[in-house]
Amino acid sequence: MTTDNSHRVAIVTGAGRGIGRACAIALAKAGFSVCLAARTREQLEQTRIATGLPPERSLIVLLDLAQAEAPAALLEATLDLHGRIDVLVNNAGWAPARTPLPKLREDDLDQILALNLRAPIALARLAAIQMAERGTGTIVNIASNAGRLAAPGEAVYAAAKAGLLAFTKAAFADLRHHGIKVAAIVPGLVDTGLIPDNKRLNRSAMLHAEDVAAAVMQIVNAPAHACPVEISLEPQADPMKR
Repeated sequence: MTTDNSHRVAIVTGAGRGIGRACAIALAKAGFSVCLAARTREQLEQTRIATGLPPERSLIVLLDLAQAEAPAALLEATLDLHGRIDVLVNNAGWAPARTPLPKLREDDLDQILALNLRAPIALARLAAIQMAERGTGTIVNIASNAGRLAAPGEAVYAAAKAGLLAFTKAAFADLRHHGIKVAAIVPGLVDTGLIPDNKRLNRSAMLHAEDVAAAVMQIVNAPAHACPVEISLEPQADPMKR
């Protein structure tokens, strides 16, 4: 039996392209109204078209989640239009090119932590307050294998993503009794515009953004009595072996 999601609302951050766009499309196909958050209107308009949803069911919110007030503004905009939040996909993130720690600019350090750790935590907290009132909801954090591999040149990014994984598990322990699912997806290399061309990489072997979106829907559609707290997703073939 198909679930009727026509009254349910999902927020997707970083929805302008890549994984965020794929998640928004998957949620829209499942019947959700979506709130599309990112910094670039043109990209968000393209995502809205791709979802096939009319403007009243595909809210566009332009903001920079590195700003401390942005999470509250996003939640407020969603509640003003829809009055509820059922799913939060914390996808927005950023990292500069690999840079040894001593050479990392302080501004970049702050940006990495704000986008990859502070904003998802702030959004999850605010969403959980709303979800707890109804005793149901799903929060999905898009983490990264970088948080486990801890490669050189990615010290702060790796720390942020490792922190997001720890936060996910602790938040689930906090919120499970309210009927709220909290889960993280840990993908390996995904073929998006965030990964520059590299002769050592076989892009055709990488994961697709749609693979991550499918994992998000696996969590959203999990039965009420079960929560897949962490899903690791790796390409079947190693992109590093050409």
